[in-house]
Amino acid sequence: MTGSSQENPIAPPPLRNDCFALPAGVNWTPVDDALDLLRNRLHPVTGHEPLPIAEALGRVLAQDVVARRSNPPHANSAVDGYGFAGPLPEGVHSLPLVPGRAAAGVPLPVSVPAGHAVRILTGASLPSGVDTVVLQEDVTSDGTQIALRGPLKKGANARRAGEDVDKGDPVLAAGRVLTAADLALLSAVGVAQVPVRAVLRVAVISTGDELVDPGQTAGAGQIFDANRPMLLAMAQRFGFRPVDMGRVRDDRAALRDRLDQAAARADVVLTSGGASAGDEDHVSALLQDAGAMQKWRIAVKPGRPLALGMWSGTPVFGLPGNPVAAMVCTLIFARPAMSLLAGARWLVPQGFDLPAAFEKNKKPGRREYLRARMRDGRAEVFASEGSGRISGLSWADGLVELQDGARHVRPGDPVRFIPFGSFGL
Repeated sequence: MTGSSQENPIAPPPLRNDCFALPAGVNWTPVDDALDLLRNRLHPVTGHEPLPIAEALGRVLAQDVVARRSNPPHANSAVDGYGFAGPLPEGVHSLPLVPGRAAAGVPLPVSVPAGHAVRILTGASLPSGVDTVVLQEDVTSDGTQIALRGPLKKGANARRAGEDVDKGDPVLAAGRVLTAADLALLSAVGVAQVPVRAVLRVAVISTGDELVDPGQTAGAGQIFDANRPMLLAMAQRFGFRPVDMGRVRDDRAALRDRLDQAAARADVVLTSGGASAGDEDHVSALLQDAGAMQKWRIAVKPGRPLALGMWSGTPVFGLPGNPVAAMVCTLIFARPAMSLLAGARWLVPQGFDLPAAFEKNKKPGRREYLRARMRDGRAEVFASEGSGRISGLSWADGLVELQDGARHVRPGDPVRFIPFGSFGL
């Protein structure tokens, strides 16, 4: 139907071929500004508890830890061989052997006179008078003396006490997520128990009348809830405690009640859906009504409708309803923020440059994250950028990040590839 301007006084917006084109006059928040806001305003919210190191894997250190004992605690041999007082000059040398043998855990309580040697094994404490060790392969012995060739510098094949860590040295800083290697270090320096942060509790809520759980019967116009299983699993892989708050229909009062429950049970809330500005976008509306909406409409693709706010003092990340955008926004925004809330450091995912195995003309204005994987040293991207193509998430093993400005990527051009492992997935 057509008509004159008098019959249609309200002019429609111009048609856009690109559904991701930035609307004129809208104040979009750049990705880096949104990240700076989170980094500067969030702080640890979890309490402390002591744990034996055997139970501390993956936990966040609440305080700095210092060495209770030096590592190694005593000067010791790095090889199987013979110990003596060095150095030895160039030439052939013959040294009489002191009776006995020094072995790891079985020190030899004798003093080795100058010009003498003693049998010593790897890890054994150096007896008094010994500071140098010669490898047994470089020695001839008849049981009473050894013959060897110099030169051999003083201290060769020997480890000094505290060579790795001295008693009282700082070994691990607060905010570190403990690894298996950290547990080895703590054990070596005599630390049996560490103060750690309580595990961050992450509540997950899905919103939308169209959602049903997998296994249920989907009616006309309904889809299975893919976001909640994904987000709960991501929270668990990040080392947090997932709290399943279920699905909420498109009802503002019901969502308000569920947010109240989530804020009481968790330290941070992730919602999916309802983060834009439509009639049924109740997450952003409730945060706005509460005066707690901080930033939204982030200049990122995928993930334009992203709400960041507070509910009863608990941070809320209003993620897009689309699973692709929900996952990307969780990785880019929620993941580093939750790291801070958990008492760890702000997480900066480690990426590296790879030659592109694709071509793309990128428009200016938004930072883009493409589902990608590394094959034969090149970065491939998923065949479709459609954010409804969930299969691309399981196809990918990382993201290609394209910065905010315009760019024409051609095959072979360097692009930044961020593996999912950099986020903890």
